[in-house]
Amino acid sequence: MSATSAGPAGATGSGPAEPSGDLSAYGYTQELKRGLSLRNLVVYGMVFMVPIAPFSIFGGVFDASRGMVPLTYLIGFVAMIFTAVSYQQMSRAFPVAGSVYAYAGRGIAPPVGFLAGWAILLDYLLVPTLLYVIGANAMASVVPVVPQQVWIVAFVLLNTVVNLRGVETTARANLVFLAAQLLVLAVFVVLAVVAIQRGVNGAEWTTLPFYNPAEFSTPLVFTALSVAVLSFLGFDAISTMSEETTGGNRVVGRATILALCVVAFLFVLQTYLASLLHPGMTAFPDADASNNAFYDIGRMIAGPWLQVVIALAVAIGAAVANSLVAQAATSRLLFSMSRDRQLPAFLRHIDPVRRVPQRAILLVAGISLVLGLFFVGQINLLASLCNFGALSAFLLLHVSVVSHYLLRRRQKTYGVHLVVPVLGFAIIGYVLWNADVHAKVGGLVWLAIGCGVLLLLRRMGRSVSFEATDSLG
Repeated sequence: MSATSAGPAGATGSGPAEPSGDLSAYGYTQELKRGLSLRNLVVYGMVFMVPIAPFSIFGGVFDASRGMVPLTYLIGFVAMIFTAVSYQQMSRAFPVAGSVYAYAGRGIAPPVGFLAGWAILLDYLLVPTLLYVIGANAMASVVPVVPQQVWIVAFVLLNTVVNLRGVETTARANLVFLAAQLLVLAVFVVLAVVAIQRGVNGAEWTTLPFYNPAEFSTPLVFTALSVAVLSFLGFDAISTMSEETTGGNRVVGRATILALCVVAFLFVLQTYLASLLHPGMTAFPDADASNNAFYDIGRMIAGPWLQVVIALAVAIGAAVANSLVAQAATSRLLFSMSRDRQLPAFLRHIDPVRRVPQRAILLVAGISLVLGLFFVGQINLLASLCNFGALSAFLLLHVSVVSHYLLRRRQKTYGVHLVVPVLGFAIIGYVLWNADVHAKVGGLVWLAIGCGVLLLLRRMGRSVSFEATDSLG
């Protein structure tokens, strides 16, 4: 099950040599199966972010930004690219599973790593739940006679079976789901361009969705950004697969940047076209119109069939494709924290055949099922809580870059290791400051609980030391 022989972790007499990023330098052995290429990771990140994510929240972002949805996503991309670069730098330095938990723990201090892991755990534990609820809500618009709870149970069972079959099965499923989403998006883009050319609903080509001087204000855009940023969350999860990649410790960083850039372009393109189809509008008349905005646009440009296709794409993209990779990422974070004795030891169990964190996968499935059934229909609350957890962890990620490269290693690389993380920290901090008040209260309560757990672990003598901290970056 694990590589225990001398030399690079996982190397054997009959198999290929282990890629750079030998886990023995960090006090670990190679237990998870390495089978993911750069392409697999880019697909994984894109599926997690969901190329058609704006379909489900377009109306909300439109209202919050007074019609400047593509501008909001552009700013979101700028905000996230700084964070993606910080992930790239830390994944090169520490190519281990655990994402920001491992980076902050090794780059700053173990207790900070625990709090970073605890913060993003709020995001990772709730994201699958949120996606199941979104998918069930979308399916209810297509098949209203089936209760949403039934859809949630079906989605959880399907994703759990796929994840338990191994990382290669998950990668193949990701490729299929991504192709399906891109096909639906391509159909929408073509039909939307034709509709705009024909002047459907008074549409015409204009740059007002990018900048409307009559409505623009910095607080307005950043408030909208706190909603839109949810669509970008997921590129960070690529780093949770570090111990399952081939090709060296730089692959994770490249995949993170590539996935974010491609998805950002798709977000801006689809929201620009959708915004043009509502000329002169700065807000939808009511909540129902806002929630169903993209579905109604599909019906406007092609008829009821496209409305149904978009709804099905949202359901499958969120509750199957996105939830599949979310469950995988969350299980790897739980595995990493339990391996360092920060969570119960049973979560570090690796299936001897499939070489996946079996018990962590099953725990995530159980939590998602219970929470999904409890929070049916409460999409906005779940979304805001997910945002707080991820963005709080991103703040600590940026600090870890400065701490590791400039303070510990005393490098003079001030551009990528000072300017980038400082700008990323400032933007993420501003978004957090403008986040929903319920999200801030709930998130702070979660962090307070994390501090209590940390103190309890220290009293029990289970604080992690990260003694083997050699850096490859």
